[in-house]
Amino acid sequence: MSGRKLSVMMTKSKNGRLKSHQLCLKGLGLSRIRQVVEVSDTPENRGMINKVAYMLKVEEV
Repeated sequence: MSGRKLSVMMTKSKNGRLKSHQLCLKGLGLSRIRQVVEVSDTPENRGMINKVAYMLKVEEV
């Protein structure tokens, strides 16, 4: 594992979204709009990010 990190910011509300999309946000540690979290760059996290990419802003740290 490379130890790379991703900075993930939630840009849109989770209200009214599919339950699986809400759970992906929760899995990433996001609960509020404009909240920023750092997550490790793993295939699991990449999958969750790809699923809700329309609600996120992602940058490499």
